[in-house]
Amino acid sequence: MGASDGSTHARVPEAPHPLPLPVVDNHTHLDISRDGAGPVDVAAALDRAGAVGVDRVVQIGCDLPGARFTIEQVEIHRALLGGVAIHPNEAPRLAAAGQLTAAYEEIEALAAHPRVRVVGETGLDYYRTDAEGRPVQQDAFRWHIDLAKRLGRTLQIHDRDSHDDVLRILSEEGAPERTVMHCFSGDMAMARECVERGYYVSFAGTVTFKSARALRNALSVIPLHRLLVETDAPYLTPSPWRGSPNAPYLLPLTVRAMADVLGVDVPALCVAIDTNSEALYGPW
Repeated sequence: MGASDGSTHARVPEAPHPLPLPVVDNHTHLDISRDGAGPVDVAAALDRAGAVGVDRVVQIGCDLPGARFTIEQVEIHRALLGGVAIHPNEAPRLAAAGQLTAAYEEIEALAAHPRVRVVGETGLDYYRTDAEGRPVQQDAFRWHIDLAKRLGRTLQIHDRDSHDDVLRILSEEGAPERTVMHCFSGDMAMARECVERGYYVSFAGTVTFKSARALRNALSVIPLHRLLVETDAPYLTPSPWRGSPNAPYLLPLTVRAMADVLGVDVPALCVAIDTNSEALYGPW
């Protein structure tokens, strides 16, 4: 789950030109709406995405209501697979209320659903959680790593202002065979380390921002066989619609920006993203 990018945009984004080949939105939140909008019409959102070549989506529920929503929706829509977890910013709040153990039990039960292929997003977020809450975050991260390994699920990692500790804990615990750095925000050195460790690296609309030169440099060193793309909708809308609510149908803007950075044609990148997604999540 991302954060507001701090800008506003009055218009509803227009649909981009369709991609030449289908791709997967590796991470989106159809349970969340922004700017006072009502609940997302999931069927309409998936239809609009499919019309531009985004024909499969990984829906991430990272609190208990979102996880329950995810189970409901993956049972209805064949274009959806799911991921469930307790977000790192949720874990300290639940612990303070004495509810974290019960939350773990529910997440573990939901993660066993056959159309839930992801444990995540989990990880660390030192931007919103102060030092007092960080030990709980780290314990929660370790618990989710273990769950992903026990259930044979792909792990999706949230990392905000916590690069060193994320990599350290993954090393200490042993990362699952299939590990994804969701909404990558590190530098070139971190990108290279993730590739060396065998992780997949997913980029969101932030890679299109004018200010994100360091992120594009990091993208440039990721080989095609480790790349994914995502919206993190409704957050992190790609340029030129930054600030508007994001949605899966806007993913082609990020795909084309990534192809430019990598110096590859768009069809080749689409094939790579599709192949990687199937390797991580299996058939829809």
